[in-house]
Amino acid sequence: MSNYWRERNLPYKPGQEAAYKISRSKIELFMQCPRCFWLDVRLKIKRPDSPPFNINKAIDELLKKEFDSYRAKAKPHPMMLDNQIKAIPYAHDDLDTWRHNFTGVGYLHQPTNLHIFGAVDDVWVSDNDELIVVDYKATAKAREVNIDSGWQVSYKRQMEVYQWLLRQNGFKVSDTGYFVYTNGRFDSDGFNDKLEFYTKVIPYTGTDAWIEPTIKKMKKHMESESVPPVGDNIMGGPCQFCTYARDRTELTLKHLQNKKK
Repeated sequence: MSNYWRERNLPYKPGQEAAYKISRSKIELFMQCPRCFWLDVRLKIKRPDSPPFNINKAIDELLKKEFDSYRAKAKPHPMMLDNQIKAIPYAHDDLDTWRHNFTGVGYLHQPTNLHIFGAVDDVWVSDNDELIVVDYKATAKAREVNIDSGWQVSYKRQMEVYQWLLRQNGFKVSDTGYFVYTNGRFDSDGFNDKLEFYTKVIPYTGTDAWIEPTIKKMKKHMESESVPPVGDNIMGGPCQFCTYARDRTELTLKHLQNKKK
């Protein structure tokens, strides 16, 4: 087993000297529920995995190839021209590393000794040499896509973490990033072994001011022996995973008690 996989699978030990890797998704987990986060990093008790979205993965890979062809020519993609975005896909020696799930853009946060990392989908560069974070999203719905729903705050935080990571690595980064959001069409005459999409480029101006204090709060929880309280899910109300675990435990105990009678 490689050192990476061994370290990745180890729980955090309070006071440990070795830097501990925290992914962008773990930051999002903490924002949603500190209890789920603590159980994950301290005891390696994880939330159940969601099913893989292989169509979304395929779209991501194809979009990367598409933008890479314009990156090689140092020219703007037609989507950028259509949306009056004065930029081109950014060419950098570390781009493949930044895109890789297990490396991403990384930064050792010295005050907490946490190695924060996150894999970007794409990076563009503007006419004034600011990097622009780009995130690909895919769905299939009858209405036009946007980023206005309450649960999509996770999308926005995701982009802000990427912006923060690039800034910590010394890059000049625009506050405005873009979601390249593609939506499967429902109005075609039939399937015919082909699924068509509409793609919309959505600007989002973020702020990373919340990230530094959040990392410090995360580390404080990681050092504590106390299990944090249940958090709120992104749609409001208590964390559905914690609620399920509690209800399942109560039902199991009730069932065992009934068997003894």
